[in-house]
Amino acid sequence: MSCAVSGGPDSSALLVLAVAAGCDVEAIHVDHGLRPGSDREATIVAGTAERFGARVRSIRAPVEPGPNLEARARAARRAVLPDGTLLGHTADDQAETVLLALLRGAGIDGLGAMGPRHRPILRLRRAETHGLCASLGLDVVDDPTNRDPVHRRNRVRHEVLPLLAEVADRDLVPVLTRQAELLRDEGELLDELAAELDPADVAAMRVAPVALARRALRRWLRTEHPPRAADVERVLRVVAGDHVATEVGGRRIARRGGRLVIQATSAPGPGW
Repeated sequence: MSCAVSGGPDSSALLVLAVAAGCDVEAIHVDHGLRPGSDREATIVAGTAERFGARVRSIRAPVEPGPNLEARARAARRAVLPDGTLLGHTADDQAETVLLALLRGAGIDGLGAMGPRHRPILRLRRAETHGLCASLGLDVVDDPTNRDPVHRRNRVRHEVLPLLAEVADRDLVPVLTRQAELLRDEGELLDELAAELDPADVAAMRVAPVALARRALRRWLRTEHPPRAADVERVLRVVAGDHVATEVGGRRIARRGGRLVIQATSAPGPGW
């Protein structure tokens, strides 16, 4: 079993708990080379792995500083981590992800945040993982980028969530994580219902509930990334007969003989 271990308290706790559960663990440390002394972080991970009888592997996946750093680093990790690698996300990470999705204007899928698959400690609180590491006297990595306000997640973590908790007069992490679970369940149900709908059948799409029609179109139009909400709405207007065609990501979606068809275009554009 592979565990992604940065050396921070959350992933270190994941490693310890996986070993305690009787798993044959390989700790994988991914070094993006973003900070001086990142090789020391790999040494810390190796020391924890050795102490608890886990194998360890360090992988270099350089990421250049610049815009969208978090997203690019995440993509670089995904590219080098084996399929099924366990991740050390906690309930606090989940709550932050819900709020970030809300700020982006995400729908049900985005607000459902992270699923539990490959995230076995998603119900644990950050205080619990930190407390476990402290009780074991583990040497853990203190990543200063986790406090840098240039990253939106850090502002949500250190400013937005505490303020919302103060306004609500309660700990909002359990509330937000529960909402994410509910929305994931509802999203899965909508997916099952939408799978029975032929998104190319104009007549069927016209009488279908709009929530199912949207989900059927999102699945039909998806390429590497899901289509934007505005793209789906334009295609729905083609279904309704308001327009004969529209363009989505370099493809022309047209109505022909009661069917929607996808045609290639020379260049992407938002026009009808």
